[in-house]
Amino acid sequence: MIPPIDYRYIDREKSWLAFNARVLQEAADKNVPLLDRLRFLGIFSNNLDEFFRVRFAAIRRLSHAGVSGEKLLGGISSQQLVKDITEIVIQQQSESLRILSIIESELEKENIFIINETEISREQENFIKDFFIQKVSPALVTIILNDLAEFPILKDTSGYLAVKLVMTKPKSTTKIVVKDTVLKIKKPKKDVRYAVIEIPKTVNRFVVLPSSNDKQYIILLDDVIRYNLGSIFNIFDYESISAHMIKITRDAQLDIDSDQSKSLMEKISTSVKDRRIGEPVRFVYDQSIEKDTLKFFLNKMGIDSTDSIIPGGRYHNRRDYMDFPNLGRYDLLYQANVPLPVDGLSLEGSMLEKIAKKDYLVNAPYQSFSYLIKFLREAALDPKVISIKITLYRLAKNSQIISSLINAAKNGKKVTVQIELQARFDEASNISYAEQMQTEGIELIFGIKGLKVHSKICVIERVEEGKVKRYGLISTGNFNESTAKVYTDVTLFTSHTKILKDVAKIFDFFDINYRVHRYKHLVVSPHYTRTRFEKLIDREIANVREGKEAHISLKMNSLSDYGMIDKLYDASRAGVKIRLIVRGICSLIPGVPGMSENIEAISIVDNYLEHSRVYIFYNDGDPEVYISSADFMTRNLDERVEVTCPIYDENIKQELIDTFNIGWKGNVKARLHSEKLDNLYRVRKDDPVFRAQLETYNYYRNKLEVIAENLN
Repeated sequence: MIPPIDYRYIDREKSWLAFNARVLQEAADKNVPLLDRLRFLGIFSNNLDEFFRVRFAAIRRLSHAGVSGEKLLGGISSQQLVKDITEIVIQQQSESLRILSIIESELEKENIFIINETEISREQENFIKDFFIQKVSPALVTIILNDLAEFPILKDTSGYLAVKLVMTKPKSTTKIVVKDTVLKIKKPKKDVRYAVIEIPKTVNRFVVLPSSNDKQYIILLDDVIRYNLGSIFNIFDYESISAHMIKITRDAQLDIDSDQSKSLMEKISTSVKDRRIGEPVRFVYDQSIEKDTLKFFLNKMGIDSTDSIIPGGRYHNRRDYMDFPNLGRYDLLYQANVPLPVDGLSLEGSMLEKIAKKDYLVNAPYQSFSYLIKFLREAALDPKVISIKITLYRLAKNSQIISSLINAAKNGKKVTVQIELQARFDEASNISYAEQMQTEGIELIFGIKGLKVHSKICVIERVEEGKVKRYGLISTGNFNESTAKVYTDVTLFTSHTKILKDVAKIFDFFDINYRVHRYKHLVVSPHYTRTRFEKLIDREIANVREGKEAHISLKMNSLSDYGMIDKLYDASRAGVKIRLIVRGICSLIPGVPGMSENIEAISIVDNYLEHSRVYIFYNDGDPEVYISSADFMTRNLDERVEVTCPIYDENIKQELIDTFNIGWKGNVKARLHSEKLDNLYRVRKDDPVFRAQLETYNYYRNKLEVIAENLN
């Protein structure tokens, strides 16, 4: 008997919070270098901000609309889920403060001191005053609140100091009757004024102070401002002054209007601007704030008990810890591994000549992302190249990808770019790049109504001996040289005629999207991905029923689609052995007798963010291997344009199987997915320590060494 829905799936929001708890585990891990532990605290905070702006905001909308949403939310009501999330986050915030305190103590042992405004020395005092006058004061926005008709809009990307000024002055009189004589006695009444100071983002949050006796000192910008409150409010005759940090998170859902007279770019640009006035979904405050100050701000901002009100520590916006200064202490950071070359490919010779002969795979950041830039730069200059088509989702600041495409257009190539304007939190950046490319004569495609384009594909056309030959690449990750340094992603470079014919069809679909194409090699969402994977799973089920060996190995970011989970449960019940490496959300419950006893699932959280999607089906000893831009989430399967590509080169196929197996052997940074969401480390008795990401780097390095030895 199949269990009811409540018992078959883990709620996706709680599973995501469990993933973020794994990030917090890295901050707590004493084996992680100290400054990297601070970075993980920053990642934890940044993740939580985005979660509240998007996922929590969506659930809150359901709750406020009186919609239970139990079918959408896996058996739990939206109202209950809002409460559960708030409780979990309060606990996690408390844990993050405890971890931060421990890290600060450990830093002190390394002669690194994070001090506040009450701890500065006389020498530091002069530096801080001068720094405030020169750098901070010109950037400050300070607003006195009492007499304003409307409360100012606080940004959800900024931190603020809530300031309370208490002044004493005669404010009223009291009548006292003594033997028929009325005495008027003035009674002092405290006048309280409130203000808010926006902590400027144009100044580094961490101010490095002059070192002394081999000791290094850092003070947060918040405390520089606190130290100079007297200077800021010197026109007021106050008795006392206090400042406590607050932070607001707003609903970041884009509400795109239906005005047919506006272009999509105009609509999204307007909607992005409207985020600044989105409904508050979370209010975080310093729990030492005075009650009357807290009440004043909650009332003025219209925040009540139905919102997520989180008591926190002295400092918020801890995402800034991702950019904590290294202070030259590289001994307190992970050793940086230099990206390795790919055997057979050169950043100096022609890549197209090499790719014409065989396929190549680049696994960044273990191997150099520069190959992708080189590929585009070569195409931009090659007189035989006539066109470049590419999809873009998230781009780096000062993107070399954009620079290469503009260079190609200037060299007379026909450049077509499908740019996703609704890439969440990158909308403004993508609009800016779109305008820049339009100016340079690049043809832009803005996607398909109702479908985000999340695929990562590129195809170039080159005239060779009077015929057009295609070269291209298909990737699991964004064409973004910044994230490529910390996200693990694989990119296939190929001149495979039939695969690239399918890639060209996808661009035709962008242009004429009422026509559904048939693809002979690629698996494309939203039309074919779900059914193809179901068939691949069914084949393994059929094989095991015939007494054959059957395995499925899947690596992805998230697994939350109920249909795919049920199909994996079917395979498990049939006896198919299933291994899952799921970095983030995992709504599947592994190891349940009669449902999923043949499924094991782990998550790897380490120095790099695991982002590649690799799908391996045993196929009776002749494995089929795919790389994909799609996770097993409903949006990826049914609501986006995604591309899954089969791997035909036997060496690359084996490489992907090898690297999956390396990840599966991990026992240092691997945690077990479970119904309890307890993030237990995957420790196996008598197994040697095996850190998967380090061993993956060693795998590629060792391959190069063997090749070099054979050449000698």
